[in-house]
Amino acid sequence: MKKIISMTVMNRPGVLNRITNLFSKRNYNIESISVGLTEQEGVSRITCVIHVESDREAEQITKQLNKQIDILKVTDISDQAIVARELALIKVLSTPQTRNELYALIEPFRAAVIDISKDSLVIQITGESEKIEAFIELIKPYGIKELARTGTTAFPRGTQKPVNTQKTYSIV
Repeated sequence: MKKIISMTVMNRPGVLNRITNLFSKRNYNIESISVGLTEQEGVSRITCVIHVESDREAEQITKQLNKQIDILKVTDISDQAIVARELALIKVLSTPQTRNELYALIEPFRAAVIDISKDSLVIQITGESEKIEAFIELIKPYGIKELARTGTTAFPRGTQKPVNTQKTYSIV
């Protein structure tokens, strides 16, 4: 089962390395990882998407993450109402004859062409992972030259209280 783990961490060297080592030592593969600054200075948010066999395994991972010194808060947000987005940049082969077809595919997905050359287009698409996967499958027949994805970034909707939060520290 897919789990989305959200962490707030101190923005210090080595934090990401310690987190990924924890997953690696326990033989869990990180499907996607996204890291960025938060509204608090010196604090970053890390969102990991992982596959586990059971909720118990996910609980064990969150407990192990909470033991890490630079992690401020760990939340399994998989079962909450969340806002989740991913960004993909896709360079697809394009001739003058196929451009109109590609534009017709791009429009319903609310994607944008951000670069054009004589033999290719670079398309930017944002949204949930499933939307991006569907778009990629649709344009594969045209020939994808390059693809870069950010990984999922997510947090709970509205003002709901997080579940599975093990520890919280104030930053002074």
